[in-house]
Parts: sequence; structure tokens; C-alpha cells
Amino acid sequence: MTARVLAQTRVELALTLRRGESVLLSLGIPVLLLVFFSVVDVLPTGTDEPIDFLAPGVLALAVMSTAMVGLGIATGFERQYGVLKRLGSTPLGRPALLTAKTLAILFVEVLQVAVLVAVSLALGWRPSGSVATVVPAMLLATVAFSGLGLLMAGRLRGEAVLAAANSLYLVLLLLGGMVIPVAELPGALRAVARALPAAALSDVLHATSTAGAVPGRAWAVLAAWALAAPLAAAATFRWE
Repeated sequence: MTARVLAQTRVELALTLRRGESVLLSLGIPVLLLVFFSVVDVLPTGTDEPIDFLAPGVLALAVMSTAMVGLGIATGFERQYGVLKRLGSTPLGRPALLTAKTLAILFVEVLQVAVLVAVSLALGWRPSGSVATVVPAMLLATVAFSGLGLLMAGRLRGEAVLAAANSLYLVLLLLGGMVIPVAELPGALRAVARALPAAALSDVLHATSTAGAVPGRAWAVLAAWALAAPLAAAATFRWE
């Protein structure tokens, strides 16, 4: 089982890195946002140095882009074209296939974090928090966003997943405290944003990067989405 999972993980990772749109979504757009908005001071970041706000937010964006958009779109088209059905009937099996996809996502996220942290440090970011808080937050967010991606991929056609995932990506980008502070949003919109996994992850990363106290609400929101989204995806997912 382990050998089959690792072999399929290598395949999934290679396929992901070969897709130009996946690389652009996973690395190109986050790096572009990070560099542009740290140099052009146009956002109400509320900090002396824009990079201090942008770096944690863009790290959250990277997790969302890979775990939700990348996984959702790729899986949606694989299901539409019958790839999932064929792979699920092989000795690999469906649980091992999902495990391999999850491991591939984690490998991509490690690459993203390494690149984005290096770029952020070069732009003057000096985080003072603990990695021990960042890792569980990113893992919870990965589970939550993966669940959302698979929820769309398991019910919609590939083209519909493409549209839905990118639309949700844009909404969460604007409401997630990634490029615009949640505190700057209108009252009702701010309340909605606080209940979303994107803003919860951003809150944890922002607090951690400054050695501040992480809001308990953020942990609760992340945990709730990490539980609810995969359960909803598992209950509704169709392999063909």
C-alpha cells in the first residue's frame, strides 16, 4: 500500500507541476501580489511596512489556491473524463488515491511556503512568532479548503468547477484579510468574513508573525470548516 501511495503521489505531483495554470495559481500570482503591493503602497494595511501585513496574508492565499482551487479543478476534470473511475478500480484503490492527492498538495504547499518566505524576507519581512502555531493552522486550513474543492469537484462538471472555484477564490481573496484587512470591511461584511476559513487562517498567521495572541475564534472557525467541508464532500462525492 505504502509503495503504491508514494508512486501515485509522485505522479500527482508531477502532473501538478506540469500544468502551467497550476504553477501560475500556486506560485506566480501569490509572488506577484506580494511584490507588487509591498512596493506600491496603495493598501490600507495598518502597518508601517506593507510586507508585515502582506506576507502572512499571501501565505494564506497560497494554501487556499493549492488546496481548494488547484485540487478542485484538477479533480473535477478527472472525474468528468472518467480518470477517477478507472484509477479507483485499480489495485491502488480509492482511499490510497485520495491519500496520494493529499500528500501531493502538502508537497506543493511546502514549496510555496519556502518560495514565499524567501521572497518576503528579501522584501524586509521579519516575523517574530513561532512555527509551532503556523503548522497546525495551515494543516487545518488545508483540510478545510481541500474539502471545499472536493465538494465542488464531486458534484459539478469540470467547466462548472473551474468557474465556481475561481469565483470563490476571488471572494475569499477579498474577504479573507489577505490583501485588505478584515477590519476595513463594512460591519455586516466583516461578520461574514470572520466566519470564513480564509479570514481565520489569515488571523492566525498575522498574529503569529508578530508574536501576538491568536484569537480563539479563529481556531474554532478553522476547526469547524476542517470538519464540515470534508464530511460534506464525502457525503456528496460522485466518482463518475
